[in-house]
Amino acid sequence: MAGDVFARGLAGVDWAVISLYALVVIGLGLWAGRRQASGTDFFLASRDSSWPVIGLSLLASNISSATLIGLAGAAYANGIAVYNYEWMASVILVFFCIFFLPFILRAQVYTMPEFLERRFSRGTRAYFSGLTIFLSVFVDKAATLYGGALMLSLIFPGVPLWQMIVALAVLAGIYTIVGGLKAVLYTEVLQAVILLGAAVVLSFAAFDAVGGWDRIIATVPAYKLSLIRPIDDPSVPWTGLLTGVPILGFYFWCTNQFMVQRVLSARNIDHGRWGSLFAGLLKLPVLWLMVLPGTCAILLYPALKTPDLVYPTLMFDLLPNGLLGLVVAGFLAAIMSATASTFNSAATLFTMDFARHWNPDLDGKKLVLTGRLATLVFLLIAVVVAPQIERFGSVWQYLQGALSYTAPPIVAVFLIGLFWPRANARGASWAIGAGLAMGIGLFLAINVTGSLKIHFLHVAPILLLGSALAMVVGSLTAPPPPPEKTAGLLWNRGFFDAETRELAHTPAWANYRYQAITLLIATAVIVWRFA
Repeated sequence: MAGDVFARGLAGVDWAVISLYALVVIGLGLWAGRRQASGTDFFLASRDSSWPVIGLSLLASNISSATLIGLAGAAYANGIAVYNYEWMASVILVFFCIFFLPFILRAQVYTMPEFLERRFSRGTRAYFSGLTIFLSVFVDKAATLYGGALMLSLIFPGVPLWQMIVALAVLAGIYTIVGGLKAVLYTEVLQAVILLGAAVVLSFAAFDAVGGWDRIIATVPAYKLSLIRPIDDPSVPWTGLLTGVPILGFYFWCTNQFMVQRVLSARNIDHGRWGSLFAGLLKLPVLWLMVLPGTCAILLYPALKTPDLVYPTLMFDLLPNGLLGLVVAGFLAAIMSATASTFNSAATLFTMDFARHWNPDLDGKKLVLTGRLATLVFLLIAVVVAPQIERFGSVWQYLQGALSYTAPPIVAVFLIGLFWPRANARGASWAIGAGLAMGIGLFLAINVTGSLKIHFLHVAPILLLGSALAMVVGSLTAPPPPPEKTAGLLWNRGFFDAETRELAHTPAWANYRYQAITLLIATAVIVWRFA
């Protein structure tokens, strides 16, 4: 059936909608980034972003083509447990706003690795920056380009996959290279609106096609409609939900440059917090807009050859011309926003964490030029790597599996460094070394030799505990850092009490603590309903 669906192709009105979208986005991006005189302008949008821009940008950066394909495909294959990654983002962002965000904004850093250098050492900064560039370019954005090209290959079956990957990269690269983060933020606001609108259209079409929620409840197996799964579940076992998912979430939302860079551009702490919590709120409807349509596909297309075909099959089978063009534009918005944001962030890391260290005289226009050249190089690398993702079982498995073996040591360094004054540079280096060695060993044992059978969500806590132990032992074998090195970089009860006094005069609607509590209650209600 899928072949007949895709043979339909796009009508003239669809092409008109898509073309208009592409022209508007590229034009907006070039206009927004037309003046980039300094590194702050190019990399942090002049540190003047408001909370709606931050929240919508975080959502657009997070919802890539790999996410759209991966969420619907995972729901089709294994059930809605994949939504656990989405609602957990709300919890993680609350933690981020309370314990972490004030310190990184007050530090006035360009990158998250720069924060680690201030807390620990230059070596810690270099490792984390290099790791983030690798994960962003080789893992995340390669998967985004592959997912987008996969859908386009259904429209243009005669065009090689690599050519479509190149076309997608060029579209996103044009305004990113020229305009920097400001261009990315402006376009992401528009793309987030298009993306959400397209998701609403497709979700309504899918529910209507299957006969509504009652039909789903009566027909789909109960375990595929439950968020809490048994310990031997192949997708998200409940033990992995309690341990692995929060670890991966903390890495992604609290330390990953291509997400946190939007918060670093905030005009003040309040806008950073409000924008982050707004993003957490926007993640909650993902269950109905992007996950449950995959559940509908279980009834509509029970024999698809791969779960990665679910989302594009829904698009081409259910939507009339015109609306199909809108949803394809939303799909392209997901590709372009996530791709542009990651390339800009990778360029920021290379320029600020490496190039400026090698050449301290870089400033102003030289920094901007270096960032643009780095963006171009990383774009070319992702284009080369993207076709190789066909070797993996699914886009979602590729993404989450890679993070489980690489992120936990960095999470340990950030968490312990934030709360324990005794943590020092030696402890951080021991944590990274031990985590790297354990990660390589577990990867080989699980994925190469097959001598161990461990779910990737269980790998994450094992590596976190091993790295944390190494960090504690390493820190105790060296003198504690001087108080002046950790000043303003540690959370403590005194900071919390001082903030409480400041918030006493803030209206409830503007108090981020009340906003956070409301977000947690809404999240808990959804989880309880689908437990």
